[in-house]
Amino acid sequence: MWHRYSRRGDRASAGSRAYTAYLVVLFGAFFLAPALHAAGTSPALFSLSAPGAATSVSCAFTVTLCWSAQLAGRFWGPLVLQPFVLHVFTSTDLPPTAYLGGAARRRLRYAGTALLLASCAAAYLTTDLFDDLGTVLPAVAVAAGAGALGAVAWLWGQVRTPRDNLVLASAAGATALLVTLTGHRIPDAGTGGLWLVAVAAATTAVILARVAFRSLRTVDLARLARESSRASQAQTYVLTGTLHHALDLYRPEPRGFTSALFRPDGRLRGHVAQGAVRALRTPGRTSAAALLLLTGGALLAAGTAGGPALPLWAAGACCVYLGSGRVGETWRGLRDELTLPPLFGGRWRGTLARGLAWPAAAVTAGTLPGGGAAAATRWPQYDAHPADTALLAAATIVLVLGARFLREMKSNLPLSLLLPVMTPFGDLSGLLVVAWQFDGLVTVVLGTALLHAAPSAPVAAALAAAIATCCAWTGLRRTRSVW
Repeated sequence: MWHRYSRRGDRASAGSRAYTAYLVVLFGAFFLAPALHAAGTSPALFSLSAPGAATSVSCAFTVTLCWSAQLAGRFWGPLVLQPFVLHVFTSTDLPPTAYLGGAARRRLRYAGTALLLASCAAAYLTTDLFDDLGTVLPAVAVAAGAGALGAVAWLWGQVRTPRDNLVLASAAGATALLVTLTGHRIPDAGTGGLWLVAVAAATTAVILARVAFRSLRTVDLARLARESSRASQAQTYVLTGTLHHALDLYRPEPRGFTSALFRPDGRLRGHVAQGAVRALRTPGRTSAAALLLLTGGALLAAGTAGGPALPLWAAGACCVYLGSGRVGETWRGLRDELTLPPLFGGRWRGTLARGLAWPAAAVTAGTLPGGGAAAATRWPQYDAHPADTALLAAATIVLVLGARFLREMKSNLPLSLLLPVMTPFGDLSGLLVVAWQFDGLVTVVLGTALLHAAPSAPVAAALAAAIATCCAWTGLRRTRSVW
């Protein structure tokens, strides 16, 4: 079966492989090589020469990589195959280890190598670990151990239960804390701590690999078939330029609290109450939204109080933007209601108030605690008027809600964006496609920069209202509701 599949008619040709190699060479010659040269001749962005700093950073990096790999494995792991190929194999009497083991080993080798190269490049570009010959080998060893642990955690996240993943995440965090505390007591903490991190990561990767590969014989093939089908559909969406539809496939299904949507007399609850109940039906997304909104509110207050700091302001706006999309399924329902034909001759004008009531209330209430805590600590430190800070924060929230509405009302990729845009710098049509894919985030970043450049808070609020109005009008045009 593998022999037949590797020689299928739609496999990559020699010309496509040569073109890929050509792009890699161009990237290395015109971007990677100048970046490496600039990093080697300029001061490091982050200095790790302090005692224990390299150990702490390497532990944090390894644990973050392990957690990220586990989370990625829960959605798209190394055992995801083409649906037809997986269906053929599961229809035979072969054990799962016979056709999943080879694919898992091959993909883990690719993932480990990619993580090793990416980690070394990131360390060389941002830190001073490669400036001293004595720390080069320990740094590479840490990158190799972290890459191996990340690759194995990727498989672990797919084949093990959520309880086992929680145990691994907790154990990884506790081990990183222990290694950090132990690394400070080593006499040669600069290299001894790095070697300790590398050995701990490699040992953990070996142990987890043995357990994970033994779990292949008991893998849930029905769940694997659903994951493979969803991954194939997501690939199709990505190739056709509708990345938002691919992300919609990985939204968690709402569960529970169905009867809470209705009052005791059988009528539906209010708009805000319905949105809150729907948010409770997806507790994972709601928890992430609460964390993002609290962080965004704190960063907004820190960036707008006193002398406005654009990086903090933009970071807070991006956090609020990301959190506003996870407060519930209200955005998806609003898009479907505006896009699909109305039943019984319904009108869409009341739909906006019904659909936007909960997101506006949730975003405003979620950003208040973090914003109040940050503002209370910064107002005595800076000579800023609280009313101006509150007005700038409210203007940013209005801008974020407009950008989120613009993003959620997208449908298919407009064919006009695929036409070439010839300039002296080459064809820039790809930039238009990327801007369309991430139009909400681009609007938030550029809009925050405009608010930062405004001469006063009332002018910034007027700019935010104008941008949000344009986003709302464009979003309605995308759903053809204005006609």
